[in-house]
Amino acid sequence: ALATIYASGARNAQGLAMHPETDDLWEVEHGPLGGDEVNLIRSGRNYGWPVITYGRDYSGRPISQEVERPGMEQPIYYWTPAIAACACAFYRGEPFARWQNRLLVTGLRSEELRLLDIKENRVLNDQLILKGYGRVRDVAVGPDGAIYAVLNEPGTILRLWPE
Repeated sequence: ALATIYASGARNAQGLAMHPETDDLWEVEHGPLGGDEVNLIRSGRNYGWPVITYGRDYSGRPISQEVERPGMEQPIYYWTPAIAACACAFYRGEPFARWQNRLLVTGLRSEELRLLDIKENRVLNDQLILKGYGRVRDVAVGPDGAIYAVLNEPGTILRLWPE
């Protein structure tokens, strides 16, 4: 492989975020029917697509019979059925202080925003924090600690702030 290739085997990387304390690179990946993944990306690692996958082809047929293989990384977390993961950001701020360093993940198909509590490279909790406003395309944390969710509806940005 070329020296410029950092990692391989990602299906459809949609979001990348650096952990604010560890500087680890995290990725959310849009799978086919199922198999949306959260991966901790490490240099030189192979994340397996299409040899290993938890997803199925859009026709419903298996893409692969394998979900693991030596030398290929397992996702830290995955959704089946797919949420159509799109973007991610780590939370840093005061308004939602208990959410420090948790990963926000958007869902297009599921029309939701999720909050993942990650400790020691494991997802301990997957919490739904927004649903029913439409396809959530992007997420960002503002300098004031508010969470901004961009919807597919033209010109629609939601600002999340505690009550």
